[in-house]
Amino acid sequence: MVVEKNVRIMERFLDTHYKPMNASRRPTVSVIIPTFNRGWIIRDAIDSVHAQTYTSYELIVVDDGSTDRTPDILRSYGDRLRLIGQVNRGVSAARNRGIAASTGRLIAFLDSDDLWLPDKLAVQVAFFEHNRSALICQTEEVWIRNGMRVNPKNRHRKPSGLIFKPSLALCLVSPSAVMVRRKLFDEVGLFDEALPACEDYDLWLRVSCRIPIHLIDKPLTVKRGGHRDQLSRQDSLDKYRIRSLVKLIDSGILTISQRNAAVLALRKKCTVYANGCLKRGRVEEAARYTRLIQNYALLE
Repeated sequence: MVVEKNVRIMERFLDTHYKPMNASRRPTVSVIIPTFNRGWIIRDAIDSVHAQTYTSYELIVVDDGSTDRTPDILRSYGDRLRLIGQVNRGVSAARNRGIAASTGRLIAFLDSDDLWLPDKLAVQVAFFEHNRSALICQTEEVWIRNGMRVNPKNRHRKPSGLIFKPSLALCLVSPSAVMVRRKLFDEVGLFDEALPACEDYDLWLRVSCRIPIHLIDKPLTVKRGGHRDQLSRQDSLDKYRIRSLVKLIDSGILTISQRNAAVLALRKKCTVYANGCLKRGRVEEAARYTRLIQNYALLE
């Protein structure tokens, strides 16, 4: 496969060009881990960063007001990470705080329940060295659910390039698999702190409607799920995706084709959500989402 060949070329490039850097120099990559009450698992994420074969990075952990033993665990790492504490404001605010504090020209996110394989940073840095115009890439993932490896369904398979339209149905970009050039945020903005969930869906739509999102077809990220404190396990997540779609359509940045695709996605999500409201006796809420559909017509 062409992508696998490119990955091998990148790895050879790294062997030749990248050696551990003096810590006093500016790091190439800023790694940002947001966390909240993840004392039971946070060490795995941090240790997977420290095990990276590529060493020109800074590790920033933003503790979003944890009340468990997370702060003690983070302090035990001393100067092996930069710890930023804040009152609980949500994952978007935590990631944005980390971005503001970062100094690397590349930024990589890692959720505190996920982890990386040792070559993750190395392969992505090499990708950017070989693709100077690229602003964002992600790796493939290994999925673990309740301690068991599972295979993603076909609808979860990650495309590469201009992925806006397939991304409307569901989020096809994983924060833990992503690396971006920091200037990307100058073009598309940061995570929306008003969204308590689906903030990644919102950001990647703003990115993918303008910018190719490249896929490195190699599983270098381990995505772990099934635990009770996952944001993706919250009820009624579609209402946040609907809010994101309305914001995007109203922004005026979409082409006519993109806008029509977004409107169709909005109609479908509103219909499904309204029907769910009716089943639960929330008649007024159902009517509100049914009326919302009528505000957005397809353009010729």
